[in-house]
Amino acid sequence: MLEKIKATATFISEIVKKPVDAGIILGSGLGGLVSEIEIERTIPYSEIPDFPVSTVDGHSGKLIFGKLAGKNVLAMQGRFHYYEGYSMKEVTFPVRVMKMMGINTLFVSNASGGLNPDFKVGDVVLITDHINFFPEHPLRGKNLNELGPRFPDMSKSYDEHLRNKAKAIALKNGISLKEGVYVGVSGPTFETPAEYLMFRHLGADLVGMSTVPEVIVARHMNMTVFGISIVTDSGVPGQIVEISHEEVQEAAMKAEPNMTMILKELVAGL
Repeated sequence: MLEKIKATATFISEIVKKPVDAGIILGSGLGGLVSEIEIERTIPYSEIPDFPVSTVDGHSGKLIFGKLAGKNVLAMQGRFHYYEGYSMKEVTFPVRVMKMMGINTLFVSNASGGLNPDFKVGDVVLITDHINFFPEHPLRGKNLNELGPRFPDMSKSYDEHLRNKAKAIALKNGISLKEGVYVGVSGPTFETPAEYLMFRHLGADLVGMSTVPEVIVARHMNMTVFGISIVTDSGVPGQIVEISHEEVQEAAMKAEPNMTMILKELVAGL
C-alpha cells in the first residue's frame, strides 16, 4: 500500500509540477466550486494509477489542479464511497496521496440529511465532530508508522481555527451558518424514520454516507481538516418526505454558492 501511495503521489506531482496548498473533496451536487478554480490541469481518475473510479451520479470523477483565491489547490470532483463496493483503504486512498504530495490542509464537503429540528433544507453547516457508524474502519489492519500512529487522537478532528474564520466570513457576507455533529453511515439506502430518531438520540445533527473515513485518515496523517455540509433533506419527525438522489443533488446545488464563498475565502487565508 505504501508503495502505491508514493507512486501515485509521484505521478500526480509530475503532472502538476507545483506545490499544492490545500486539498478539497467535493460531495454530491457540490462540484460547482470547480468553476471558481483557474484550472491548469484536469486528470480523469481513470488515468491515475491505483485510483478508484466514482460510479455515482453527480460525481464527475476528475482531479482538478489550479488556483483558487491565489492558492494552488487539488480538488476531487467526485469522491469514493464504501457503498460502491470499495474497501475503506480504497475510499481513503486519495487522502493518503494528497498528504504524500505535501498537502497539509484538507477541505471536505458533503450533502447530508438534517436531524436537528433547528436545521432546514438548504442550510450550510460547519461540522464540529463526527460519529463513525461505518461497519469497517479505515485504519483496521497493520499500521504503517510512516503514515501515522497506531492509535491516533480524534479529540480535535475538525479545526477550530478554520471554523472560527468560516463564521467570520459568513457573518461578513450575510450567510446563515449552523454547526453540528455528523454521523457517517454506509448507505446506500436513505435512513428510516426510526434510524433518523436513533442517530438524533446519539447526538448527531447530520447524517450522510461519506466524510468520516476520509477525515479519520487525514487526522491519522496529521492533516488539518475543515468540514462543511449542506442539508439536502430532513430527518426530523414530521418533516420526513420521500427523497431521491436527484433531489439531494438539486438541493445541494441551490445552496452551493454560499458554501463556495466560504471555502474560497478560507483558502485565500491559508
